[in-house]
Amino acid sequence: MPDQKHIVILGSAYPLRGGGLSTFNERLAREFMQQGHRVTIYTFSLQYPSFLFPGKTQYSTEPAPRDLNIKVKLNSVNPLSWFNVGRELCKVRPDILIVRYWLPFLAPSLGTVCRQVRKNRHTKLICIADNVIPHEKRPGDNAFTKYFLGSVHAFVTMSDQVKKDLESFNTGKPFVLTDHPLYDNFGEPVSKQEARKHLGLPENDKLILFFGFIRQYKGLDILLESMADERIRKAEVKLMVAGEFYQDKKTYLEQIDKYGISNSVILHSDFIADQEVKYYCCAADFIIQPYRHATQSGVTPLAYHFEIPMVVTNVGGLPAMVKDRETGLIAEPRSTSITDHILEAYTLGVKHFLPGIKEAKKKYSWKKMVDTIEGLANEVRI
Repeated sequence: MPDQKHIVILGSAYPLRGGGLSTFNERLAREFMQQGHRVTIYTFSLQYPSFLFPGKTQYSTEPAPRDLNIKVKLNSVNPLSWFNVGRELCKVRPDILIVRYWLPFLAPSLGTVCRQVRKNRHTKLICIADNVIPHEKRPGDNAFTKYFLGSVHAFVTMSDQVKKDLESFNTGKPFVLTDHPLYDNFGEPVSKQEARKHLGLPENDKLILFFGFIRQYKGLDILLESMADERIRKAEVKLMVAGEFYQDKKTYLEQIDKYGISNSVILHSDFIADQEVKYYCCAADFIIQPYRHATQSGVTPLAYHFEIPMVVTNVGGLPAMVKDRETGLIAEPRSTSITDHILEAYTLGVKHFLPGIKEAKKKYSWKKMVDTIEGLANEVRI
């Protein structure tokens, strides 16, 4: 195939456990392959030291994907590994190296690899920036980020907030803002009845869903405060929390106990395996994202895929992906506002949002992401 390129994706992938980053990288690899390219994923042998990882385990217990060429190579805290991987990729000479960037802690390893690869004066280095300024700030973040940003040729961002953060570093390098594709690799939607039966949930309850890793910036505590609102109690709305705690679970349990809402909160606080995702999403009437601040969220494209309306807060990149009163509702990051909008969502009803969701989801394609990356790479002059 004369136009076939060798694409390397550098970032999270199997055997690291699924989640937004691994899921995205593996799905992106498959889209490049579908378009006739050769793809290799280079992932971490160690992504986070155990003392920096808040979850139970970083590694998947699921079978390895047979269709992907994944090399487990990069140790984020071993400089020898950084140079070895960089030299290897320099010799491999991929046409495009796609690097995921989301955390300054990883900047030294990723930036060093990229600087080695650039020596071949062939590979175009494209960063997909999930975050430029992290949600949880630490000393040295700016210096680390500058080191990484200086190592690549161009950037793809998936929210206006990340674009603005990137512009604040004045890199002078080309970038493109594009849409986060749908997570369509968790299977087709199932009926609400089937999903609730699978999870052992009552068929007719009013049920909202908080989905994903639980961190302070995601505002679960605000949502729990909303659940204690007398209006929510009278409406008999229940909340299902599905995702692993990445901070002290005790704080939330104490909050549930304090508000006396244990009968209306269903906790599934283990990691949600890929094959189970569809059941949690399809069991819900609405998916709630009560974030305090955000760049973009992988939960939104997941909700679009399963055609579940959303209530999101008016922070970061969240409102850009939700058409207010068409695909969901946009609240302020306060418990009273979230309560108001949950109740309004039920007043309007799920069916109110479905035409808007079906129309909006058409633009969130993986082909568009691949075309964006290739177009940006074509602009790079080495």
